[in-house]
Amino acid sequence: MLLKKKNTKKFNQIVLSLFLGGFSSFSILYCVQSILPVFSKQFSLTATESSLSLSAATATMAIGTLFIGPLSDRIGRKSIMSSSLLIAAILTIICSTTNNWMIIVLLRSLTGLALSGVVAVAMTYIIEEIHPDSVSFCMGLYISGNTIGGCSGRLLSSFLAEYFSWNIALITIGFFSLISSCLFLYFLPSSKNFYPISIDLHKFLKNFYLHLKNPTLFILFAIGFILMGSFITIFNYISYRLMLSPFFLSSSTTGFLSIIYLTGVYSSPKAGILINQYHRSSVLRIALFLMILGLLITQYNQIFMIVLGLVVFSGGFFASHSIASTWISSHAKIAKVQATSLYLFFYYLGSSIFGTFGGFFWFYSKWTGISFFIIIILIFGIFLSLKLEK
Repeated sequence: MLLKKKNTKKFNQIVLSLFLGGFSSFSILYCVQSILPVFSKQFSLTATESSLSLSAATATMAIGTLFIGPLSDRIGRKSIMSSSLLIAAILTIICSTTNNWMIIVLLRSLTGLALSGVVAVAMTYIIEEIHPDSVSFCMGLYISGNTIGGCSGRLLSSFLAEYFSWNIALITIGFFSLISSCLFLYFLPSSKNFYPISIDLHKFLKNFYLHLKNPTLFILFAIGFILMGSFITIFNYISYRLMLSPFFLSSSTTGFLSIIYLTGVYSSPKAGILINQYHRSSVLRIALFLMILGLLITQYNQIFMIVLGLVVFSGGFFASHSIASTWISSHAKIAKVQATSLYLFFYYLGSSIFGTFGGFFWFYSKWTGISFFIIIILIFGIFLSLKLEK
């Protein structure tokens, strides 16, 4: 029986547990983003090379999402998510003990692969356990939890890296995440609507093909690719911009920009409400336009305008992601877990490719080049959203 009532003990346990899981996962994943300039200085790296500490993690996460979802069909949702959180926390602690850049990138790759066990399964758990009337609300809260985790990880790591070291930053986040993983295991109710099924490779590949062949799903996959790629690229390189003339801000100061991510706490659930009142593609298009508007505002060389632009951009991003991810789950009629896995694959693949490729635009044209690159991509995203009405 699907859980419908809000504010019941079980519903609150699910929300709290998934919040802790998202908080832990995304604090681990994005804790390196605000200290990319620190890595550049410490290991004599270019901005592109430094971005590998994040891009390597999101790349393996993207690959992992394709296979972890079906594996959870056999093993179970809770066991996969719990073990993934625990392994990721341990790998982060180990990563903090080395000063070899190649080993750091390798450990970050393994961390991303471990975290795929959370991001690929959490949405499926929500769909299986929560009544459709409450799925949008619960999904929005889950994404909000991810947002707060990412924000906290970035903010804490930037502060600790400046006043202590990046090693201290990672080991602190690793231990916090270790505690969160234990609480997640304790509070999350076992699945009531999960029934294990055997892994059929032929059916597995066939479902992937059918999802990719579905025009609406394929467009949503492409939009996810664009969304995350744009978002990560902007926040990968904004610290580099603000540490140069005329701002000369410190890494801990630029770390406070992560607070902007909290716009997702409002815009994600709000988007879930709006799509129940208006056509989803219309709300999605407005959100994409907000991202472009935000980027245009950041062209002004004033801190206030840059922050304002990033707030508008982030609000549009989180709203777009909430709409697209919810649309995937409602549109896929078969193998919903694989549809979600494919969306997350393209979503995090965009992060890896754009996040690193954006470094070339930064090298040659700084912020103007980055902005031009992302605006062109977002315009293409708006064009794709027009196809969703047909």
